Amino acid sequence: PKVLILGSMPGEESLGKRQYYAHPRNSFWFILGRLLKFDPVVNYKKRKEILKENNIALWDVLKACERKGSLDSSIIKASLIENEFLPFYAKYHTIRHVFFNGAMAEKEYEKRVLPVVRCKHRELQYIRLPSTSPARASLTKEEKLAQWAIILAKTQL
Repeated sequence: PKVLILGSMPGEESLGKRQYYAHPRNSFWFILGRLLKFDPVVNYKKRKEILKENNIALWDVLKACERKGSLDSSIIKASLIENEFLPFYAKYHTIRHVFFNGAMAEKEYEKRVLPVVRCKHRELQYIRLPSTSPARASLTKEEKLAQWAIILAKTQL
């Protein structure tokens, strides 16, 4: 992969289905479908293949946390455990662009991960995008899509 899209932590529906962005009102697959020109309702396995073909990886900043419901604002801060990014970046050394799906992912990465990876991975470029969550209702899907289009502009996918 050349691109990494980081969320904070999957919501209940995503965890239950073992699929990223499984909530039907989450605009992630709508946006990626439009950007990469695929039907966002194709089965999950095919969506993952399309991302892989386009050199895009998905992951989360957090490995574990406690919360009621799916909102980032419900996460109990003392329960946060971040994923291990040094071995991840060592394995996927071709990643150059990291896009955050929302403010929480960026904030926790900057707080918990960046101090550890900064010296070894100076080549990484970071950009925060608006959350695709239905909880981020101040923007329409189309407005979010317009901002997410920077992925194509920055990476020449």
